[in-house]
Amino acid sequence: QVQLVESGGGLVQPGGSLRLSCAVSGSIATVYGMGWYRQAPGKERELVARIVITGSTLYAESVKGRFTISRDNAKNTVYLQMSSLKPEDTAVYYCNANLRSRTSYFSSDKWGQGTQVTVSS
Repeated sequence: QVQLVESGGGLVQPGGSLRLSCAVSGSIATVYGMGWYRQAPGKERELVARIVITGSTLYAESVKGRFTISRDNAKNTVYLQMSSLKPEDTAVYYCNANLRSRTSYFSSDKWGQGTQVTVSS
């Protein structure tokens, strides 16, 4: 059974910083792309940032220059360093991994349970 466990959310003032972590555990063969998505109340889930196994990254325009995604392939862990946070960054942040388990020939998307990030004074 593959699990994604997120940590690092919380309440922060505008202009502050937070670091999210997501560790993938279980019977894993390969983790390909990893990423962070977010969903604010009344809105659809949207991509925040994504990183592939080679290290190439993709960011939403709204977070470019403020957020940095990174991964530790040895630990199957992805991080999201968030700086200069704004109230509009408030959302539930979800970790995503496209991976192949040791019991499958095919890759699939797995999701974490979500972690709340609230930016407010």
